[in-house]
Amino acid sequence: MTDPRYVYAVCRPWDTPLQAELGGVAGAPPKRLRHGPLVAVVSVVPARDFAPGPLRDRLADPAWRDALTRAHEAVVAALTTVTTPLPLRPATVFPDDSAVRVMLEEGGERLQEALTALDGHVEWGVTVTGATPSGSAGDSGEGLGRRLHTDLSAMAARSRSLAPGDSEVPRAAPATRGGEPSGTGLPSGGGEPLGGGEPSRRGEPVLLNAAYLVHRSLSEEFVEHVERFRERCPGAVVSLSGPWAPYSFTPAPYGSG
Repeated sequence: MTDPRYVYAVCRPWDTPLQAELGGVAGAPPKRLRHGPLVAVVSVVPARDFAPGPLRDRLADPAWRDALTRAHEAVVAALTTVTTPLPLRPATVFPDDSAVRVMLEEGGERLQEALTALDGHVEWGVTVTGATPSGSAGDSGEGLGRRLHTDLSAMAARSRSLAPGDSEVPRAAPATRGGEPSGTGLPSGGGEPLGGGEPSRRGEPVLLNAAYLVHRSLSEEFVEHVERFRERCPGAVVSLSGPWAPYSFTPAPYGSG
């Protein structure tokens, strides 16, 4: 049986070599598989763990699944230092190189459009939890969450002028990183961008839970805006994560978008 190919991301060709010490899923080093104008970053992984049946069984083990996700994200993070990757869902596996090439061929136009639109962009995640923040008289916690979401969405929308690609690519989306797997290609959940007051794991209302696509040149301004909100609303718990590769904006069926 041929060992399967684990696919981390799709990119355009680039010249910089991958880090020599970079390990991948199952300890298998990532390599480039080029087809036309696109490159899939893949590892050859053992069939005993990554053939369809064994993979479903393995993904039922939270510790194994978490280790896979960490290895996947480490490779994608390394790619962001040398190019703009289009990250695929964790646990995206193909039978062999030929099947990967078919994916690149059949999805080539859409993948190239997405890479053009995302070029130079990163994803930032923002979560706000807590009761009505102190110092916010006359405004509910949910209202403050909506206000911040509006401000951050407008800032992300400014990135359109810096993107040569499709102007219809979304700039804000439900937060999807860290979704739960349910088979080959982990679908990332996440809910609505606005929490709508649903409780968090700690029982606090979620006022905002969203991902934003921001051009690298605007990232510092984006972070500063979130920090100012945190200072103005000390009663809220504001979490900012990133910059990430654009997991939430990879188009279906390849990613979470």
